[in-house]
Amino acid sequence: MEEVKEKVAVRTAIKANSSLGTLFTSDSVHSSSMTRYVTLLFAVACGMSVANIYFAQPILDNLSSEFGIDHSTIGILITITQIFYAVGLLMLVPLGDLLNQRRLIIGQMLLSMIALVIVGTASSSTVLFAGMALVGLLAVVTQTLVAFAATMAAPAERGRVVGMITSGIVIGILLARSISGILTDLAGWRSVYLVSAALMFFMVCALFRVLPNVERKGKLLSYPQLLRSVLMLLVKERILRIRAILALLIFSAFSILWTPLVLPLSAPPLSLSHTAIGAFGLVGVVGALAAARAGKLADRGYGQRTTGIALILLLISWLLISRTEQSLFALVIGIVLLDLAVQAVHVTNQSMIFSLHAEARSRLAAGYMVFYSIGSAAGSIASTHIYAHYGWNGVCLLGASVSALALLFWAMTYRDRAAALK
Repeated sequence: MEEVKEKVAVRTAIKANSSLGTLFTSDSVHSSSMTRYVTLLFAVACGMSVANIYFAQPILDNLSSEFGIDHSTIGILITITQIFYAVGLLMLVPLGDLLNQRRLIIGQMLLSMIALVIVGTASSSTVLFAGMALVGLLAVVTQTLVAFAATMAAPAERGRVVGMITSGIVIGILLARSISGILTDLAGWRSVYLVSAALMFFMVCALFRVLPNVERKGKLLSYPQLLRSVLMLLVKERILRIRAILALLIFSAFSILWTPLVLPLSAPPLSLSHTAIGAFGLVGVVGALAAARAGKLADRGYGQRTTGIALILLLISWLLISRTEQSLFALVIGIVLLDLAVQAVHVTNQSMIFSLHAEARSRLAAGYMVFYSIGSAAGSIASTHIYAHYGWNGVCLLGASVSALALLFWAMTYRDRAAALK
C-alpha cells in the first residue's frame, strides 16, 4: 500500500541522515504492549493538564470582579496563557529528546501543580497573570506525554495508543469549561485551580509508579542544537510539513466553530442559558471518542484514506452547522461530525509523524503542535471578526472554506506522493 511504501522510504532516508544528532533510541522501552490501564492513565493525565488552560474562559467575569480588572482587559489573561503555551511547545517539549523523560514529565507536572496553587491563592492581578503564564507554559507536558507514549507503545499499536490519548486531550478541552463553571458555582473560582492542583498531585503519584526510567546514551545534542533541529525536521521531512499544514487548517476550522458558538446560541431567537450552551461541549465528546478508532486504521496502513474521508465529513458538517438557528438537532449532528473529523485527522497525523524518527519524537511533536497553535489562534481571531460583520452565516462560510482548502490540499499532496512512488 502507498502509506506503507511511503513510511519505508522515509525511514530509510532518515536513517541515512545524521544531522539531527545521535540520541539513544528508546524504542527498546516497548518490550511488551502498552496496557490499556497505562494508556488510560496517560489519556487522563493529558486531559487534566490541557484543561488547566481552559478553566479561566467561563469565569472571566468572576476574575474581573475579584481583581478589579476591566472587562475589556480581562481577555488578555487567555491570550497570555496561550502565548506561553506556544513558548512551551518550542522551548520545553523538545527536551523530551534530550533528558530523562520520566523525570521531565514528573518535574513539569509538579511545577504545574505549584502554578495552579499560585493562581488559586493569588492576592493581586500581577500574581494572577504570572500564575496563569506558568500554567500555560507547563501545560505542554501533554505533548511530552504523547511523545513518550508513542515510544512506549509497540509499532503495531502506536496509532491506537495515540488515538486514545488524543481523545483524552480533546475531552479535557471540551469538559474544562463545564467543570470550571460547576466548581465555581459550588465553591468559588479559586476552588477550580486548587482542586486541579490536588488532582495533579495524585496523577504524579500514579505516573511515578508506571513510567519507565530510560537514561539517554550516546552523543547528546546541546540545547541550542536541539532547538535548531526542530526547524531542520520541518525543512527536511515532507510528511511532517504536510501533516503540520493539515493540522493548521483543521484546527482553524475547530476554533472557527467553538470560539463564537456561544454568540448565536445566547442571542434571540434561541436565547439559551449558559448551562445549556455548556452542554454542547458534551456533544463534542462523542465525536472525540469515536475518532480514537482512526489510530487503529493508521496502524493498518489506512492513514491517507482515513484522512480523506474525515476531511469530507468536516466539509459536510458545516452544512448542518449553518442551520443552527433553524434546528439545534442539526447543530448537534454537525458538532459530532466536525469533532470526529478533526480528531480523526489529528490522530492520523500524529501516528504518521511519530513513525518518522524514533529519537526525535518530542521534537516532531513540538514542530507539529506549533502549527496546531497557529491554526487555533487564527481561527479564533478570524471567526469573531467575521461574526461581528457577517453573522453566523459568515462564520459557517469561513469554516466551510477552510475545510474545503484542507480537503484540496490533502488531494493535491496525495497525488504528488503517489506519483513519487511510481
